[in-house]
Amino acid sequence: MSSPLCADYLIIGAGIIGLALARELRHRFPQADILLIEKESDVAFHGSGRNSGVLHAGFYYTADSLKARFTRDGNRMMKEYVKAKGLAINECHKVVVASDESEIEGVRELQRRGERNGVDVRIIDEQELAEIDPNARTTQIALYSPTTATVDPVQVCQALKDDLQQVGVRFLFGQGYLRRQGDSSIVTTGGLLIEAGLIINAAGLYADRIARDYGFSQQYTIIPFKGIYLKYTRPDKPIRTNIYPVPNLKNPFLGVHYTVTVDGTIKIGPTAIPAFWRQNYTGLEHFNAGELLEIIGWESRLFLADSFGFRSLALGELKKYDRAYFTGLATKMVKQIDTAGFNQWSKPGIRAQLLHTGTKELVQDFVVEGDGRSVHVLNAVSPAFTCSFPFAAWVVDHHINKEQQP
Repeated sequence: MSSPLCADYLIIGAGIIGLALARELRHRFPQADILLIEKESDVAFHGSGRNSGVLHAGFYYTADSLKARFTRDGNRMMKEYVKAKGLAINECHKVVVASDESEIEGVRELQRRGERNGVDVRIIDEQELAEIDPNARTTQIALYSPTTATVDPVQVCQALKDDLQQVGVRFLFGQGYLRRQGDSSIVTTGGLLIEAGLIINAAGLYADRIARDYGFSQQYTIIPFKGIYLKYTRPDKPIRTNIYPVPNLKNPFLGVHYTVTVDGTIKIGPTAIPAFWRQNYTGLEHFNAGELLEIIGWESRLFLADSFGFRSLALGELKKYDRAYFTGLATKMVKQIDTAGFNQWSKPGIRAQLLHTGTKELVQDFVVEGDGRSVHVLNAVSPAFTCSFPFAAWVVDHHINKEQQP
């Protein structure tokens, strides 16, 4: 093996979190040598490039959570970045509607959470809802979020890559993490040896595995969930704003909803179907027998024990492969819709959802572990895209000590 490449900071993974961390490090340490490696040929190949592009407002999360603070601040910061760069944005807003009287208290709970989190939300009645979106339907009241918007996540990640390259951050594509080599070096899938002052693991679906090489993620494993949307392809625009149901706040999934994308496309979804291996997008693509056995093992245990309601979740999600059933869920939130217009499946995405192996519960907040040699971002699921800028600043503040700084 040839002599090693060297860097002050080595970031593994060029999704939105890896890019945001590189951006924050460059801002804090202008002279630092920052190297970002990515197993794919460009940025945002996986979760960061396959999400809905919604900039969430921050009213779903309890006030003591990192997500609450980072979503509120990240919404503002990402909008500022997108507008400063001249990137596409759709200020389409959002409403959360109640399907019947039993969900009215859920709407009010979201309002309370939003207000505690310092988020601009308010309760509206059916008349005001009709002014925002004449097709939206609710029972008595709805929650209105004027700060929710949509962007193009791939466009944002490409802009960040360009910015970082202009300020001297190095990228190596086609070079994934293969193994640890001693305390401060790694070997890449392309056979390169890289030595770094600090290794930062932002590898998404594989973050837990890399972390275990360094003695971390001992109580966690990633369980992948497949998310797919159905696109509306008719020329009319029956939906103006994002329309969401009242979610089950006991799990991190928001239920089937309407999203108006940055280009005005209307989608319903996503699914949250348990996947069988980590990159189980379509068919046998990226099939991995070892991952299949490991994940089926965990999913079987969760199903039998019905941990966090996994049994009903899994069975309900699998039914969404039936297009009639899937679209039927979305009809409850609108007055009328031509469900036949939803006839094109989106590119699937995989949610890298962290499971606590002791409690067998899905972890809802961010999790970061590390020491003086390595830092591991273990749980950066939705709304991580919205949260990415303030989250990166928090990681630097709390996990990169002065002794690690160049």
